[in-house]
Amino acid sequence: MIEISELSNDALLKLKTDVDREARRRGLTLSIGEVGERLVIDLFKTRANLPVLVAAPRGTKNVDALSRDGERYSIKTLLHAKKTGTIYPDADEPDRQLFEHLAVAVLSDDSRLERVVVFDWNQFVMIRSWDSRMKAWYVARSKRAFSCGRLIFPV
Repeated sequence: MIEISELSNDALLKLKTDVDREARRRGLTLSIGEVGERLVIDLFKTRANLPVLVAAPRGTKNVDALSRDGERYSIKTLLHAKKTGTIYPDADEPDRQLFEHLAVAVLSDDSRLERVVVFDWNQFVMIRSWDSRMKAWYVARSKRAFSCGRLIFPV
């Protein structure tokens, strides 16, 4: 077993490069967003009171997963950030509903789920904030915002 804290800086960088290369070979993306999506989809599969989700086709705008009933889920992941990634409005119809549910996953430093809160579209509309630089919506990491949703993990 490798004791990472004992590696030199050069050895640590080589290890990171090797891990990144192997992840690409396996088709894994190690971005925080994709880790969160995978964890949320897996959580939904293990809970009888939640719909089974499958990953949406790659490139689907604002939608990361679909339920068997066809409901669209946007999944946003927070590690250290104070706000979620952006949710871009429809260019032609800014008030158009983009998904039925937003799941916000909060991860620990070791990439484990700490919390998952689910919002329906109306709740999202109530708590969203506008990022004028990105010209898109986001959800702040706040008690006010999280209290509007349904905590599904932990239970």
